[in-house]
Amino acid sequence: MKLKCIAVDDEPLALGMTCAYIEQTPFLELAARYDNAVEALRGLHELEVDLIFLDIQMPDLTGIELARVLDRGRNLKGPRIIFTTAFNQYALEGYKVDALDYLLKPFSYEEFLGAANKARAYAKLFAQNEQVPAAPAGIKTTEPEDDYLFLKVEYQLVRVAYQDILYIQGLKDYVKVYLRNTPHPLLSLSSLKSLEEKLPSRRFMRIHRSFIVSLDRINAITRNSVLIEDKTITVSEQYKDEFNRFVNRWTN
Repeated sequence: MKLKCIAVDDEPLALGMTCAYIEQTPFLELAARYDNAVEALRGLHELEVDLIFLDIQMPDLTGIELARVLDRGRNLKGPRIIFTTAFNQYALEGYKVDALDYLLKPFSYEEFLGAANKARAYAKLFAQNEQVPAAPAGIKTTEPEDDYLFLKVEYQLVRVAYQDILYIQGLKDYVKVYLRNTPHPLLSLSSLKSLEEKLPSRRFMRIHRSFIVSLDRINAITRNSVLIEDKTITVSEQYKDEFNRFVNRWTN
C-alpha cells in the first residue's frame, strides 16, 4: 500500500527536506509540494491524497486553519495530517483537529519515519474495516458484530475491547474511558454522543448526560443509580425510562 502525499511549508529548506524524506520512503508517494496553504487548498480540490505534511506558521492561511477547513468537510476517507513545525505550543491545537502526529523541527528521518508509519498503520486499519466480503447472489449474510472500538489517544489509535470498558465519562470536548484492571482512564478527544452512536446498545447504555455504562459491568442497581466496581453513577431524569425498562428485563 502506497500513500499519496503532499508537503506544505513556506520555508524552502524545510519543504525540500520533507519532500526528500517522502521520496526516500518506499510506501510514500509525493504528489505535489506547496509553499503556502492557500495554494495547497486549491490543489486539494483536484488531487486525491492520503496524507498531508503540513507546516503551521504560514502567512495568509496557517496550517491549523487549513486543517480546520479540511476537517469540516472531511469524511473518513479524507487526507490525514502530520504537522511539521518549530513551535511546540501548537501540540494541543494539532490534537484538536485530529492530526495523526506532530513533528517538531528540525526532525530526523527516523522521527519522520515513525510518523509516516503511524499513517500507514491507520490506512491499513481503515482499509481492513472497509473490506466487506460480497455475499453470493440470493444469500443473506449476517456480519459478526465487532467486539472493540478504536479510540484516538494522544497521537495514536488505541484498540479497546468492549469487555474491558467499565464506564465512560464525558468532559466537554473529551471523554474518559475507564477500563477494568487499569488504574488510569484513557483520555480521548471525542464526544459522548459520538461514542454512544458507535457502541452496541445491547451492551452499553447512557444513563446520564455525562455517563455511559457497560451493562455487563454493573454490580448493583438502586432506583436512581448503578454501582460499577467502587463507582456509583446516578441515573438522570432524562434517561430514567430507558433505564427502568432495562431494570425490568434484569429482574424478570
